[in-house]
Amino acid sequence: MKKLSLMIAACTSMAALSAIPAVAEEELLYGTMQIPFASFYAEEGPAYEVDAVSSATANKWFSDSLATGGYSVKHEEDDGGDILGVVYPVAIAPADLEALGDDNYAFTPLEEEPASYKKVLVEDGKVSFSAVHGPVSALEAEAELTTRTVWGDYQINIDAINNADGTSDIGPILGAMLTTSDGSVYAMRQLENIWRDELSWSSGIRTVEPHGNVMSSENFADLMGKTITAITYITDSGYHVLETELYVPVKFEGGVEVEAAEAASGQAAVTFTGVPEDFAPEYAVNNGLDFEMAEGMLTWENALAGAYTLTVSDSEGKYADLDANFVLSTDELPAAYNADQNCLEAAEGFSAEQLAAYLSNITSVKVNDTEYAASGRGAVAIIDSDGLVDLEAASVSGRGADAVTTPLFAESGEYELTVNSAGYETPLVFTLVVE
Repeated sequence: MKKLSLMIAACTSMAALSAIPAVAEEELLYGTMQIPFASFYAEEGPAYEVDAVSSATANKWFSDSLATGGYSVKHEEDDGGDILGVVYPVAIAPADLEALGDDNYAFTPLEEEPASYKKVLVEDGKVSFSAVHGPVSALEAEAELTTRTVWGDYQINIDAINNADGTSDIGPILGAMLTTSDGSVYAMRQLENIWRDELSWSSGIRTVEPHGNVMSSENFADLMGKTITAITYITDSGYHVLETELYVPVKFEGGVEVEAAEAASGQAAVTFTGVPEDFAPEYAVNNGLDFEMAEGMLTWENALAGAYTLTVSDSEGKYADLDANFVLSTDELPAAYNADQNCLEAAEGFSAEQLAAYLSNITSVKVNDTEYAASGRGAVAIIDSDGLVDLEAASVSGRGADAVTTPLFAESGEYELTVNSAGYETPLVFTLVVE
């Protein structure tokens, strides 16, 4: 019982239950209501009013699998819509329901008492919703916070939830909250904050996500520098609480840049902007680059061409890491096409290491007049990590049942392939014969 009591204390919203006068259970009607986010979270602990979610992206805002339990309205000016709140079970006195009249939040009766619900009170024409009445369960999962996300400034990846297709291992996730060590509570909303097994938010640095939607950030700004001690999910079976210890490193406007340079030059200028005075830098570069950093210059010897990332960390742990992507280039071409083996091999005079660097940096392959990205959304793997050309390669358009697969080399004949690799200024062009 001691552990359960601690979990309830961590979920600050539970303290608000006494704010709603008790109603005799036999007098209550059970149903579901369309509850606006502001009312849904009002007694759950946030110190601010929770906004609706606006999305200009077609389809996602009313998707049952992506906006689980939400109710929405279409925009007049575009294909997007606003997710206004959550459809959740409620308990309400018959007299209060009658007092609401047609403005009854789309009340839909339930045949029996639900596993969890919010109590509804109508007083002097004002409607209030209690915190959730229902079980509080401990959640066993691993949570990892990252600052490297395009969906805002921070993202928490949580395993063992399996949140997809509108449900999860703990039921449909209808709400979520972050509780910090100082007792603050931050409300998460469908689509913008709750996505599959991820929770993400903007604290005001990155405020626009890849689809062009502007993210709400004002209420998350003071979450920077705090420690998240609990993640609470709200489902149709009550609260599910994951105890955590996740520090939210501080972000700031500014960063670091590394100029593009030739691999043979041995140096590149590094520029910092807006870095706080108490940021204590530590440096690292990926892909095994042997480097030194001094007086605003990155120096190296015997570097291979390709794409690199300089990571600058705060040794004190207060601030988020800074990343700078840069490219070291060469006009040399270390790869050649072997028609007999149908693969790319090291060109004459080049080593297997140089070939491997070239293959790992391939960005796209053009087949006749059509170019295919080698990574990212919609990528087509035409050349594998060993250099083999995949004659079964195919592009996929559409999703799910509407997906259409189109083989690239379906017909016999000659195909001209143009391979582009980051840092290698000369593309590799060869003819592939398919029989």
